[in-house]
Amino acid sequence: MDIFFITLVFILAGMVKGVTGMGLPTVAIALLSLRMPPLEAAALLIVPSAVTNVWQLAAGPALYPLWQRFKWVMLAVCAGVTLAFLLGAASWSGAVLGLALAGYGLLGLTGWRLHVAPHNERWAGPLAGAATGVMAGVTGVFVMPVAPYLQALNLDKDDLVQALGMAFTVGTLALAVMLSLRGQWHVTAAGSSLLALVPSGIGMMLGQWLRDRMQPAVFRRCFFVALLALGVHQLARLVTG
Repeated sequence: MDIFFITLVFILAGMVKGVTGMGLPTVAIALLSLRMPPLEAAALLIVPSAVTNVWQLAAGPALYPLWQRFKWVMLAVCAGVTLAFLLGAASWSGAVLGLALAGYGLLGLTGWRLHVAPHNERWAGPLAGAATGVMAGVTGVFVMPVAPYLQALNLDKDDLVQALGMAFTVGTLALAVMLSLRGQWHVTAAGSSLLALVPSGIGMMLGQWLRDRMQPAVFRRCFFVALLALGVHQLARLVTG
């Protein structure tokens, strides 16, 4: 595997995270999957994703109240990851990843947002969590559909960022456990994942520098266009063989 390519991917993914506050696993897996299976790419993401998500989770002001509100969502994420592995759903990873990237790109470009009433959280939250867990277990990407779901609750900015950090952290840890049990996250993979922290950190610093020098809306639009293009490319590759 080309170390130079992997390094560039993690710098770019970290830069996106530095500008937008999210997107490191999504961008990294989307690009790495051009050269390797999505779950193999996800194994490289475990340490960088866990470190950045724990930081995002810990930086917020209301961890325990958010846990109380969203604990069933988080438990459903774990259940979904487990279910995906039990069903051997990794065989669908290419198609599911392509659809997820294209769908998330379109959703971001259109600006369409769900709205979930408080009385619907009891069933909608666990459903979104379970679907996110299955998606993560298949592709290694944690953003769909939990990110649109949390955005649909009209949380304030700090609570939204912390709730996303909680969901991504739980998903990363659940995925790490299942990959370990399947022998797909071992000492070598863990060491490579630890090394990936360096380019990810460099990318995040570049992204934070860039964030002060360009309009975030422009960057986000480019981000969603890129995800849409990667998703379409992934699907076209599967169709054409």
